[in-house]
Amino acid sequence: MSTLKLRDLINDARADAGEPRVRNDQFLARVEDELGDELEGVQKYYTPFHGNQVAAYDLTLDQCVLVGMRESKSVRRTVLAKLKSFEAPRVIATLPDFTNPVVAARAWADEVEQKQVAQQALAIAAPKAEFVDKYVESTGLKGFRQTAKLLRANEARFREFLLDKKIMYRMGGEWQAYQNHIDAGRFAVKTGTSDSGHAFNQAKFTPKGVTWVAGLWAQYNLEVQ
Repeated sequence: MSTLKLRDLINDARADAGEPRVRNDQFLARVEDELGDELEGVQKYYTPFHGNQVAAYDLTLDQCVLVGMRESKSVRRTVLAKLKSFEAPRVIATLPDFTNPVVAARAWADEVEQKQVAQQALAIAAPKAEFVDKYVESTGLKGFRQTAKLLRANEARFREFLLDKKIMYRMGGEWQAYQNHIDAGRFAVKTGTSDSGHAFNQAKFTPKGVTWVAGLWAQYNLEVQ
């Protein structure tokens, strides 16, 4: 928050309490006295105000609270209540728009990647025969249908998109990824043997791959509209 906005907020509270308003130079002196070393690296800037150039700082919400606490009891109660009212909108504004499938996919991938290192360590410690399945479950690898569902994509259109963009191809009834995408970390290959003894390889999207393909899918939909 700009010190100009904080000054006006405090001056309004002072007026309601019957106290005199504070000039900008007086207010900045209080800010600098209260915050001291915290202002190192914080750029003081000048902005037009009623035909004059007035100085200001941009402060964090916590810094604004510290400055506001220098006021009288009646003033600081009003100031603190006002500052708290700014806190909730700021938090809400940072939440992803989960109604957007691309944003949702990226948020999912970010969350999975944060847990990935610790979970992989646990998976590696498991018996080798169980490693692949545990890895898939713990890291959030997703197959074709799971990824299409995550992106709210029609499976037929998503399949055409993957083929057209040379991202995946069908071989032996299974979806495979092109090697360049595997090398880029967008896919992990799951290998195993079915109950009937049939050996298989399945390419699964990694969290990085989901994030990447979500962006391409969004661009693709814009191009075909």
